[in-house]
Amino acid sequence: MKQNKKNIVFVDGQNLYMGTRSDEPPWNIDLAKFRAYLTRKYAVEKAYYFLGYVDERNQDLYESIQAAGFILVFKKHNDAMLGKKKGNVDTDIVFSVMKKLYKNEVSNKIILVSGDGDYNMLVDFLIEEQRFLKILFPSKKFASSLYKKITRHYFDYLVNIKHLIEYK
Repeated sequence: MKQNKKNIVFVDGQNLYMGTRSDEPPWNIDLAKFRAYLTRKYAVEKAYYFLGYVDERNQDLYESIQAAGFILVFKKHNDAMLGKKKGNVDTDIVFSVMKKLYKNEVSNKIILVSGDGDYNMLVDFLIEEQRFLKILFPSKKFASSLYKKITRHYFDYLVNIKHLIEYK
């Protein structure tokens, strides 16, 4: 899928991790291979990887995400809540996509990595505006039924490319 304009991907990190870990058998993504795949297959210029909160014990993970070529984005929390809050980044991703569209920072299309149904309205809007390329579901089992109405053209399952992106 060669494209002249560059696309942007938004990854729900918690959903990605939990989705691949819930497969039978569970598996892990090699983030460097995944990032290279996104560039090669979908002409991804920027890849944002959203996580719920900063935990000092995960510094190696954060560094590996960035070393793989992702732009790491943390959910903002009140200092008293750091380390205690769920990773819920849905609204952060939706807001980030809409802000980038509003500011004309997206030259082509959006790719989303998540199976969470909370992005359904965003996906519908982006399809309507012809700014959506694909949603990549981390798990067939937990891909929201809200996406059943979109055509196969707009989605794929990561397990279908597992042989290309699995950590070994």
